[in-house]
Amino acid sequence: MTTVAIVGCTHAGTFAATSILQHHPDWTVHVFERNDSLSFLSCGIALWVGDHVSDPKRMFYSSPAALAEAGATMHMRHDVLGVDVTGKTLTAKDLETGETTDYAFDKLVVTTGSAPVIPPIDGLDAALENGAVMLCKNWGHALAIKERAKSAKTAVVIGAGYIGAELAEQFSDIGVKTTLVDALPRVLANNFDAAISDQVEQAFSDHGVTLALGQKVVAFRPASGSDGADGSGVTVVTERGEYTADVAILGAGFRPNTALFADQLATIGNGAIIVDDYMRASLTDGTVLNDVFAAGDSATVHYNPTGKDDYIPLATNAVRQGLLVGENIVAPTKRYLGTQATSAVQLYDLAMSATGLTLGGVERRGLTARSTTLVQDYRPDFMLTTTPVTATLVWDPDTRRILGAQFLSKHDISQAANVVSVAIQAGFTIDDLAGADLFFQPNFSQPVNFVGAVAIQAVAES
Repeated sequence: MTTVAIVGCTHAGTFAATSILQHHPDWTVHVFERNDSLSFLSCGIALWVGDHVSDPKRMFYSSPAALAEAGATMHMRHDVLGVDVTGKTLTAKDLETGETTDYAFDKLVVTTGSAPVIPPIDGLDAALENGAVMLCKNWGHALAIKERAKSAKTAVVIGAGYIGAELAEQFSDIGVKTTLVDALPRVLANNFDAAISDQVEQAFSDHGVTLALGQKVVAFRPASGSDGADGSGVTVVTERGEYTADVAILGAGFRPNTALFADQLATIGNGAIIVDDYMRASLTDGTVLNDVFAAGDSATVHYNPTGKDDYIPLATNAVRQGLLVGENIVAPTKRYLGTQATSAVQLYDLAMSATGLTLGGVERRGLTARSTTLVQDYRPDFMLTTTPVTATLVWDPDTRRILGAQFLSKHDISQAANVVSVAIQAGFTIDDLAGADLFFQPNFSQPVNFVGAVAIQAVAES
């Protein structure tokens, strides 16, 4: 009988457990999770704050009971204190009873996920402890933010990536006066280039959000909140100003939660465990381990636009990698096809989607690329209504290969990024995409769809 130990159970762990048990229902699968819940969709936190969630319980798509019914042995509220990768044992502490137990395993699955980045900023630890600053990652954070949003009149959101931007939007929608702070000079600077982020910044300004961009946070100080009581609020101090509010939300990104394996498994610089095409981890000397797997936010991904390993913590990556663990846990059978980090976000009435590299991402990696931007209505002007789409294509001027794309509109353009994602995965050039078969029907599209049109323009500019 084969025994599997799965350490961590959010997205990758949930799907790994399900996949392993589907392929090997007679195996013993131990799942260790320090929380009392699993499979929480943290991307819904901002939507819940803005009262766009029908039932917060539906933000979980699985449960300990569901995995137990599938055949897993669940160890919820258990903290794994140590793992001997080569010795194939681990020690876990039951957080309810305090009891510590050793477990043996034949195969190990590391799905420990990620943790919020907590920078070494003066006053931050104290502000986190007293609740003046909150994190936004798990179910406990969600409950705290939702409760605080009921009484807060002012908020500072730190980090203008997807999480911060969505929180700032929802706070402003429910009447909380909001300031959005980021050290980078643009909103969503890692996700979109200026042609799109400029429009997003205008939308924030139109809705009363104060943008404090290009400002690094250097300190947190106790302050009086809207209620006038000493210490009920917080002042966020940046290099260029001070912003006082009832509460601050820290969204400075995520890091892989892999300290248990730091000296045992090969990692990239930030600690993400390096995996091969079959989700197998390696020893620090590069030896591939046939019985140790990693997936999700604790692991690297193969980033197709660059052809290199990268760290891209997205639920979509975690799900796909977790499923592959079950496929490959006996022998390398099904290869990971890599990722384009395809994503989308809705802010106010603007829909945005992206895949692959931005031009900014190209420059940060020291690569060479060109960018083409097109603005056209999504369907013909003879229709009673239509609205513009901003489409940007990033491409390699030497190989003509597509490296990325971004879209923005008041129309739902979310699937456009999926189209280009598939094109990048397939190795399309701008010429291939310009000649692709994309339908025309006046209810939905121009005679030349905007995805094809921006590729045609890129060909003309090449």
